[in-house]
Amino acid sequence: MQNNIIDRLFSSFTDLEQAIESAKVTLAKKETVPPEIMERLRSYDGILAKQRELASTLCDHINKGDWDEVSRYVGLINGLSAMIRDDARAILTSLSLNSDPKQDDEEMIIC
Repeated sequence: MQNNIIDRLFSSFTDLEQAIESAKVTLAKKETVPPEIMERLRSYDGILAKQRELASTLCDHINKGDWDEVSRYVGLINGLSAMIRDDARAILTSLSLNSDPKQDDEEMIIC
C-alpha cells in the first residue's frame, strides 16, 4: 500500500512537470505575456525539484516508521504544491484580465 502511495506521489510530480512545460510552451507562443510571468513559471522547476528531494526523504522516514516526520514532510510537499497551484491561478487570472478579447476570439476560432 505504501509503495502505491509513493509511486502515485512521484507520478504526480511527473504530471506536474509536464503541465508546467506545456504552460511554458503555450505562453511562449503568445506575444503579450510579460517576461516576469515566464520567470515565475521557470521558478516552478526549482520547487518541483525540492518536492522530489523532500519525497525521497519522506520515503526514508516511512521506512524508519518515524510518523511525526512523515506527517511533517507530507505537509511540506503539500504546501509547495499549494504554492504552485495558487500562483498558477494568479497567473491565469492576470493573463485573462489583461488579454485582448478580440485576440482570444480569434484563437478560439482557430482551435
